[in-house]
Amino acid sequence: MSENKIPYKIYLEESEMPKAWYNVRADMKNKPAPLLNPGTLKPMTAQELGAVFCDELVQQELDNDTPYIPIPQEILDFYKMYRPSPLVRAYCLEEKLQTPAKIYYKFEGNNTSGSHKLNSAIAQAYYAKNQGLKGVTTETGAGQWGTALSMACAYLGLDCKVYMVKCSYEQKPFRREVMRTYGASVTPSPSMTTEIGRKILEQHPGTTGSLGCAISEAVEAATSNPGYRYVLGSVLNQVLLHQSIIGLESKAAMDKYGVVPDIIIGCAGGGSNLGGLISPFMGQMLRGERNYRFIAVEPASCPSLTRGKFVYDFCDTGMVTPLAKMYTLGSNFIPSANHAGGLRYHGMSPVLSQLYHDGYLEATSVEQTSVFAAAEQFARVEGILPAPESSHAIKVAIDEALKCKETGEEKTILFGLTGTGYFDMYAYEKFNNGEMSDYIPSDEEIMAGLRQIPHFPGNEI
Repeated sequence: MSENKIPYKIYLEESEMPKAWYNVRADMKNKPAPLLNPGTLKPMTAQELGAVFCDELVQQELDNDTPYIPIPQEILDFYKMYRPSPLVRAYCLEEKLQTPAKIYYKFEGNNTSGSHKLNSAIAQAYYAKNQGLKGVTTETGAGQWGTALSMACAYLGLDCKVYMVKCSYEQKPFRREVMRTYGASVTPSPSMTTEIGRKILEQHPGTTGSLGCAISEAVEAATSNPGYRYVLGSVLNQVLLHQSIIGLESKAAMDKYGVVPDIIIGCAGGGSNLGGLISPFMGQMLRGERNYRFIAVEPASCPSLTRGKFVYDFCDTGMVTPLAKMYTLGSNFIPSANHAGGLRYHGMSPVLSQLYHDGYLEATSVEQTSVFAAAEQFARVEGILPAPESSHAIKVAIDEALKCKETGEEKTILFGLTGTGYFDMYAYEKFNNGEMSDYIPSDEEIMAGLRQIPHFPGNEI
């Protein structure tokens, strides 16, 4: 198809929406390492995981072999409220940059929660409801996941308890209020409401918190309240499975117009949006069908892939969760209070960690002032105010497009625009006032976190 016939926005028909999630683990030669029981150092069983997670989600977490898992009709019906989401050709940005590159982005901000997180929130809430539970507990960083889960729980009539990282709780009060509007209780973490929260506050007085802290509190709340289970918005295998809807739709839309991306870029915190975006393309690469260049972009203030170690570590600061083999900065690492709250997790998805370790994925880190500069550049020409998290991908997409300008190469770039930034105006205000600074942890700060990694044979840093 000729260039001028590719529309500004590519929409799939409702009938073209994927009916099954894609499990990239099925095509991985080296599967992600199993979760370990920290007491026995043996792989966690379904029974053990079932004390914390919903039964069906446990099965999805452990399934390394089934390539396609059908999406229940009830979830498909919910998806129809905002899916398929548009794949957008950034013609205006291309013109502004004067680049020969073709830039596309998959826009996941066209729902009430404002981000891609709703794709997994409704799935996890659905399975909790089907199990007959009263409610769920969770953590949230910038608030997108908490907002999405509270919306899903309100739709299904479930109680929702959210522990929100303290710096985001204070920086993003309106996202907190959206959660409360949907009926969720929202607690700044670390808090005095849990034993783990009190312990963290005693050890780190005045801390602004981290996702690791909030996870600890949410897990404690779930295990101490009958009829509740814990749900997580990123990192886990099950979450990347649900988010594969992003990549499946992206690929279907591109296939429809004969477009093949050369470079696929996503921001990386815990890994949910990046893993979801790249999954079907990665599957092709793993099967030897086509080559792509994948780039994970993380904040320089929390660089788990680029400066972390690939070892077993706790998923939470309170050290109550199973051990996951991932790139980590140490569960005790508490990053600076940067404005990309959703990218402040100390570790990376075991799936993405294994792919990165095996050389299928690149990683880079960027500083937040350059990220916000890219966000404003994008907003002024494309008309969407991006979330700070997504803006990490925008920054590197612009960099790659400018490289094409220098070399004259006509590469096709796809990146994930995972959400909008309309609840992040405090951060934009800081940037516009020239009050935003960059913070890069020193080698000693990184090493201090890494020293806390569990030590056992084969797990040395």
